[in-house]
Amino acid sequence: KKVKKILLTIFGSILGVLILVYAGLAIFFNSHFMFNTTVNGNDYSLKSVKDVEADMESQVQGYTLTLKEADGDTEVINGAGISLEYVQTDEISKLVSSQKKFLWPMSLWNKQELETKVAVQYNEMVLENDLKNLPCMDPENQVESKNAKPEFNGTQYEITEEIIGTQIDEAKFIEAVKAAVEGFQYELVLGDTDCYKLPKYVSTSEEVIAACEKMNLYASAEIKYDFHPDTVVVDAKQISEWLRVNENMGVRFNSDKMKEYLAELGKKYDTWGKQREFKAANGNTVTVSGGAYGWLLNEKEEYKELKKDIKSGKKVEREPVFYSYAKAVEHTNTDWGNTYAEVDLTNQRMYFIKDGQIVLESPVVTGKPSTGCATPQGVYSLTYKTRDAVLRGERDENGEPEYETPVAYWMPFNGGIGLHDADWRGSFGGTIYKYSGSHGCINLPYKNAKNKYKLFKLFF
Repeated sequence: KKVKKILLTIFGSILGVLILVYAGLAIFFNSHFMFNTTVNGNDYSLKSVKDVEADMESQVQGYTLTLKEADGDTEVINGAGISLEYVQTDEISKLVSSQKKFLWPMSLWNKQELETKVAVQYNEMVLENDLKNLPCMDPENQVESKNAKPEFNGTQYEITEEIIGTQIDEAKFIEAVKAAVEGFQYELVLGDTDCYKLPKYVSTSEEVIAACEKMNLYASAEIKYDFHPDTVVVDAKQISEWLRVNENMGVRFNSDKMKEYLAELGKKYDTWGKQREFKAANGNTVTVSGGAYGWLLNEKEEYKELKKDIKSGKKVEREPVFYSYAKAVEHTNTDWGNTYAEVDLTNQRMYFIKDGQIVLESPVVTGKPSTGCATPQGVYSLTYKTRDAVLRGERDENGEPEYETPVAYWMPFNGGIGLHDADWRGSFGGTIYKYSGSHGCINLPYKNAKNKYKLFKLFF
């Protein structure tokens, strides 16, 4: 019993001492940080509030903030240069009070990492001015960020990588530095902030991938224009010159370039109203200009069709869209083909050439030049043809036509001017047109007008 009593006394004493130590340390941690405690990365284990504040104040006096830039350069902000001062607050006391003091034994093996805002004051205007004058803020030292985007590699579109530049958003940069200073940070990695003006789209952006796929669809189209005997091909290389993406990765056509292309196409293949050379029936090579015959590309409508064909991504072979009134027989210099009519105004002769051979020749009487009624030169299509027409001249002041002339065969080609029989004439050809010419029409003997009635194309 005596030994047991002694043991209980010893055990009680030890327990009492432990309780006193436990309670004492719990009270101690009312004003001190526990074991294994860091604040803002600094080891303040067992330090009092006063000790920590004194240490922070000393740190503020020699404070510097290093700015690490994306290109590897660094800039240093000195606290003294911006009049940085420590401001005592109750933040440290709050941190100490927030500790679970009665669980202090756990701090012996569990590390406690605390963060707090170090209260400082500084000259914001000086800081902002210093930041604006840093070398990294000089536009000449900045590299512009560029979006990833589809680019044509010669055969198809592929996505080019984005460029991460060093352009800085001034407002965000200043705010980030202020937050670092007020947080009493010693280092600020600008790449970890949103200070840089980053590209909106990167190579993995859905919008970039979708744009690339669409552009490849368009580039897979092939339009073969039939300008017999020529063939003009609009392929991927040509199409790539007309495609672009806007700031939102929308695929757009460069309408100006497309229209320029069609204008050049028209310039090369249009024959409407152009000067022409041809070998006349008498063997001479003559030049004629004017008229309303030939090819004339309808650039506005062809632009729509071309755009539609490209969007389809299909291979198409077709004739371009020409104006309905401006189509010829073939796409050669002599686009009227080898069946046509020729009127020799100088020699007052008309020829009908079929399949390259003269099958009809006739004297004619054309318009009287001295009265301003000369038959117009040029290349024309037959407007229409009809039997038993009545030709009427302009109306006088009484509303009566200057003349009313019935004809058996009427073949107009230029408004009220055409070919027709003229059975009132006793002779044709020679110089009759000079003193007794028509109002512009081409007068033919009845028999020849009848044979001529099936004429399709006219050449003057």
